[in-house]
Amino acid sequence: MTVRINERASIYKGRVFLLVKENVTLDNGATTDLEYLEHPGAAAIVPLSETGEVVLIRQYRHALKGYIWEIPAGTLHPGEPVAECARRELTEETGLAAAAWEKIGEITPVPGYSDERVHIFLARELTPARQALDADEVLAVHRVPLAEALRMIARGEIQDAKTICGLLLAERRALAQTAPVEAAAGRS
Repeated sequence: MTVRINERASIYKGRVFLLVKENVTLDNGATTDLEYLEHPGAAAIVPLSETGEVVLIRQYRHALKGYIWEIPAGTLHPGEPVAECARRELTEETGLAAAAWEKIGEITPVPGYSDERVHIFLARELTPARQALDADEVLAVHRVPLAEALRMIARGEIQDAKTICGLLLAERRALAQTAPVEAAAGRS
């Protein structure tokens, strides 16, 4: 599969993304103009406490003109390693740090018009740290049992894609880690 880029133009450079227009020749021979957003990528974090609570934020999102439930997340700085971005964003948004980190997935939220990739981490062994919100971040931090967060998805209260994926991946990871213990306990 080879797509040939015939022309490329930057249309608009925003604070976070670049809007690009490319004239391409597709594998089927058709030539067309395509526009998409180039995005540096992001890290999203599912902070999970020892008691099975996840830390969610209720954040104002202007594009939606309201508040939504999300897991902490943020955009990569130029040259920043993904894991470092995850650590930074967890502390900045929630006022927490984590001693145990595990990458549990990666998603492409809107591949029809953006190259953004969101790297999803599970953070455990949480401790207090200094919250440092950006000026444009209006949010509240909430602790919710993981099972309740999953019910919030089912009820349509959580609609954010990275949050849904992150919570489902975290549940799967948590179940995988407890399954051998439960199986061994059942054999005794």
